[in-house]
Amino acid sequence: MLIQLFLFFLLIGTVSFGGGYAMIPVIEQGVSSRGWLNTSEFTDIMAVAGMSPGPIATNSATLVGYQLAGIPGGIISSLAMTIPSLVIILLMAIFFKKVNEHKLVKAGFYGLRPIVTSLIAYAAIKFAYSNNVISFHINMEMIWLLLICLVSLYFLMRWKAHPLFVILGAGIVGAFIF
Repeated sequence: MLIQLFLFFLLIGTVSFGGGYAMIPVIEQGVSSRGWLNTSEFTDIMAVAGMSPGPIATNSATLVGYQLAGIPGGIISSLAMTIPSLVIILLMAIFFKKVNEHKLVKAGFYGLRPIVTSLIAYAAIKFAYSNNVISFHINMEMIWLLLICLVSLYFLMRWKAHPLFVILGAGIVGAFIF
């Protein structure tokens, strides 16, 4: 299992662009297609990974590895996820200054923007749907969940509220409502 985890997260870390949130659907598809975790288990892991300090991709790799193979699995998965980024960033730091203004490099980075945005949106919608935040069945619970989501988004975007305070506030409101 440790070798499988290492190779899986090494591949994810190598081919995923756009940051941790863009990696979520790739990780989710990989762990579910291998039968390692179901959607509910993965959603729980992502909730903890998102609330924990540090990069969400590394946190999720650590937690998936730990869930599947204990402490060694967590360590191996974390290392495998971060090694490609470390190598790529070091190489980019060496060469980026030379090619930063090259037309093709600029165009390539510009072309990655929409796919990164769509991967993040896909992950958000999939998690919202799997956690019954959005649904085709309209009931009071769904309305409250959607309202909490929209108010949280408003505070994050309009007032630049710290995410920790928004999470705490949403949790308190949820405790009173549900």
